[in-house]
Amino acid sequence: MNDMTPIDSGVAPSVTLSDRAAARIAKLLAREPAGSSLRVSVEGGGCSGFQYGFNFVGEQGEDDLVIEKDGARVLVDSVSLDYMSGSEIDFVDALIGQSFQIKNPHATSSCGCGVSFSV
Repeated sequence: MNDMTPIDSGVAPSVTLSDRAAARIAKLLAREPAGSSLRVSVEGGGCSGFQYGFNFVGEQGEDDLVIEKDGARVLVDSVSLDYMSGSEIDFVDALIGQSFQIKNPHATSSCGCGVSFSV
């Protein structure tokens, strides 16, 4: 399924932040203009069909899910939420580097970098 057809998960839409992700996002937001948020989105592309996008934005959309934890503020639009419902956003600091990783229960496979996935 490589089109952007939403997934009917049958569960209430929710995305959570790990403590590590919240701390890292709060630290990054401290360097951004006041009122900024981190937008996490799902876009077509990547080596597995879909990929996650991360960018800082100044405004919230009216259909955004807002996740706030320990100074972190994350926005997820309603289309992306269909693909991310039940996911946890984590931050990993390993020998090979640092990155945000999304533990997505809808992903049937993902690429080695963890940014691309398929459903």
